[in-house]
Amino acid sequence: MPFRAPLSDIRFILGKVVPLAPVAETELFAEATADLAEAVLGEAAKLCDEVLAPVNRAGDMTSARLENGVVRTSPGFAEAYRAIAEGGWVAVSAPVASGGMGLPQALNMAIHDMMSGACLSLQLNPLLTQGQIEALDHHASDDIKALYLPKLISGDWSGTMNLTEPQAGSDVGALRTKAEPNGDGTYTITGQKIFISWGDSDITKNVCHLVLARLPGAVEGTKGISLFLVPKLLPDDDGQPGARNGVRVVSLEHKLGLHGSPTCVMEYDGATGWLIGEENRGMAAMFTMMNNARLGVAMQGIGVAEAACQMAVEFAQDRRQMGVIADHPDVRRMLATMRAEVFAARSIALACAVAGDMATATGDRDWAARAAFLTPIAKSYGTQTGMDVSEMAMQVHGGMGYIEETGVAQFYRDVRVTAIYEGTNGIQAMDLVGRKLSDDGEAAYRLLEEIETGAEVARVTLPDLAEDVWAAAETLRESTEWMVTQEMPDRCAGAAPYLSAFALVLGAHYHLRAALAEGGTGARANLARFHIRRLLPQYTAHLTAARDGANGVMALSPEALAS
Repeated sequence: MPFRAPLSDIRFILGKVVPLAPVAETELFAEATADLAEAVLGEAAKLCDEVLAPVNRAGDMTSARLENGVVRTSPGFAEAYRAIAEGGWVAVSAPVASGGMGLPQALNMAIHDMMSGACLSLQLNPLLTQGQIEALDHHASDDIKALYLPKLISGDWSGTMNLTEPQAGSDVGALRTKAEPNGDGTYTITGQKIFISWGDSDITKNVCHLVLARLPGAVEGTKGISLFLVPKLLPDDDGQPGARNGVRVVSLEHKLGLHGSPTCVMEYDGATGWLIGEENRGMAAMFTMMNNARLGVAMQGIGVAEAACQMAVEFAQDRRQMGVIADHPDVRRMLATMRAEVFAARSIALACAVAGDMATATGDRDWAARAAFLTPIAKSYGTQTGMDVSEMAMQVHGGMGYIEETGVAQFYRDVRVTAIYEGTNGIQAMDLVGRKLSDDGEAAYRLLEEIETGAEVARVTLPDLAEDVWAAAETLRESTEWMVTQEMPDRCAGAAPYLSAFALVLGAHYHLRAALAEGGTGARANLARFHIRRLLPQYTAHLTAARDGANGVMALSPEALAS
C-alpha cells in the first residue's frame, strides 16, 4: 500500500496535545505562525508521499554498493535527495544567518517523523547533516562556519559523525584515532572509524566528517578527545570541492536492514582536518550533534511504526479468514495497541521538541531541564515502539508477514538498529536515572505535577480514566523518590523498567489530553480508553522491577547464565 504521511495526527498533537502556539509566541520563533506551520507540514507530507515513499522498496531490494572506491546509491535515491535539498528541507531549523529557515525543531522533527515512515534509509542523510550544522554553528570558528554552513544547509554537501571504532563503541574514550597539529591551523588525522552512516555517496558534491580523535599528550578517556572537521574533498580557494583528502571508504557493512543507507568503514590516512571547539573538549561539541540526533532517532522509530501500522490496518481490512480479520478481537487488539503506542510515542517526542524550542527561545532553565529529561525517554520509547509495532505488523500479516515480497518485514529490519543508534536504549535509561535525576528529581516531579493536574481537570468529564492516570502518576512519584535515594548500581539495575513506566504514564497523560480535546467521545477518546485500561497497567510491573535493586540482577553470574 502507498504510505500516507500522518499529517492529521501531527496537526492534532501540535494543536491540541503538545501545542506549538507558545513557541510561536516567542520572539525567536515569531515567524512560525499557525498558517506557516500548516503550509510547511503540508508540503513535507507531499514530498514524503510522492517522492520518498516510492523509492523505499528500491533501497531495500538494491543496496548501496562500493564500486571502484565510489559509493553508488540505490535507484531513485539521487533524485529523491535532490528534491529534499532543493525543497529546502535540510534548512528547516538551520540558522537564518547562514541561509537556514530558523524554524522550531518541533516542526523539523515532525517532518523527520514523516520522512522516516516514507524512507528511513534516505532520511538518515539530512538528519545527520542537520546535526552537523548545529554542532558547527555552536562550536566552529567564524571562518569554518562561513565556508561550510551554507553548503551543508543547501544540501550541496552532506555531513556525518565519526565516533565508533572497532574497540571503541559505547566506550568512546577507548578510541585510537590520532590528530597531529601541522602548525598552520590544520591537523593530520589518522585512524579508522566504523559504522559511519552515509560516510560517502554519489548524491552530494562533498561529504564532511566530524571526527573524534586524540591530540599528542592528551589524557586517556573522554576528557582527552578533540573534534575535527575532515572533508572528503578539500575546499579550494573559491570554497569549491578540490583535491581529494586522505580519507576513503574501506568497505560497506552488510546489514540486517537499511540497505539503502551506506554504512561505511572509514580510513583516515594523513587526512587534513580542522579543530572544532576547544582542544580536549570534543565530546562536549559532539554531544550538540548527538542530542539533536537522539530526538531524530526517536522520530525514526515512530515514523517506521506509523508505516508498519498503516500496512497492517490495510491488510487486516482486506484479508479474509473466517471473515475479515480486522473484525477478529485479537487482531483488533493488535491494531489498537499499535495505534495507541504510536500516538503516545509521537506525543512524547514532540513534547520534547517543544520543550527544547522553548528553552532555546527563552533561556528558561526549567524548559531546558524538561527537554533534557524527556530526551532519553523519547529516544528509547520511540525506537522500542518502532520495533514492537513493526513486529506486531508482521504478526497481523500471519505467514505473509514472513515473506519478503509483502514488504512488511522491511520495517522491522530497518528500524531494529534505532535502539542501538546514538547510545543504546539501556544507556538512555541509565542516563535518565543518573544525570537526569541528579537534580534530586525536580524535573521529574514537575512533569508528574503536570500529569496529576491534568488528571484532576479531566475528572469532570472522564472520571474513570482520569483516576487511573492520577494514580499511576502518584505511584511513579513514589518510585522516583525511591530512585533518587539509591546508589548507582541499584538505579542502573532498575533503569530500563523505570524508563518504560515513565513512558507509559506520559503516554496516558497525552492520550487523556487528546480525549478531552475531542470532547470525551469519538475515536481519540476510544483510543485513550484502550491505552489507559489495557496498556497503562503495565507500569506497576515495571516499577516493581525498577525497585528490586541490583542484587537480583548481579547475583546471576555470567558463568551461571552460560550453563
